[in-house]
Amino acid sequence: MKKIVVFSGAGISAESGLKTFRDSDGLWENFKITEVATPEAWKKNPKLLLDFYNIRRKQVLEAKPNKSHLSLVDLEDIFNVHIITQNIDDLHERAGSSKVLHLHGEILKARSTKTNIKYTIDSSELNLGDLCEKNAQLRPDVVWFGEAVPKMIAAEEICSNADILIIIGTSLSVYPAANIIDFVPTNCPKYLIDPKEVTLNGIKNLTIIKEKASIGTPILAKNLLKEWTTEQ
Repeated sequence: MKKIVVFSGAGISAESGLKTFRDSDGLWENFKITEVATPEAWKKNPKLLLDFYNIRRKQVLEAKPNKSHLSLVDLEDIFNVHIITQNIDDLHERAGSSKVLHLHGEILKARSTKTNIKYTIDSSELNLGDLCEKNAQLRPDVVWFGEAVPKMIAAEEICSNADILIIIGTSLSVYPAANIIDFVPTNCPKYLIDPKEVTLNGIKNLTIIKEKASIGTPILAKNLLKEWTTEQ
């Protein structure tokens, strides 16, 4: 069974109504990233961050997977599909994808500021005074700018023997996650689905599909399924 690795970014979730800060003015829901997505911001005003992510969490719970998410599930019929996502929502899982690695954490989980143990959030809110067993404040399970990305090692291992790489809704500008394209075998066919102009020079076997995720992904999925079925 051929292995497909999918690397998804904010563009795929944007079509489900979840805003991204990199599209235009560098703001995320009218906040500067330095105000809501750094360890320094957490130390300065933890309540602001908790309130901010409570709103984001409610938005995620109200959002629904789109055609791009669903098309990736269809690929599991005949491919071994692994999804590596920069997104903190659970839309891939709700669409039905069975193997999803979240590089930047999961907004529906909390993490102890003392032990780093993770907890599923039973409600949509996480507030000051919500503590772990060690009486330490819980924070959103989100990797902020300036923090390490511990799951990059696992992502590299997943990519190392990929037969096909599909990149959806990301400009490959957020590091170290953007290095994902270097982890797959050199001759591995690579597909990039994004409506914007993306300049990637010197990458072998790269096909750019200049469409938004909900259009480009179903087209590619259909072609891959047809091609593989024909080869059998």
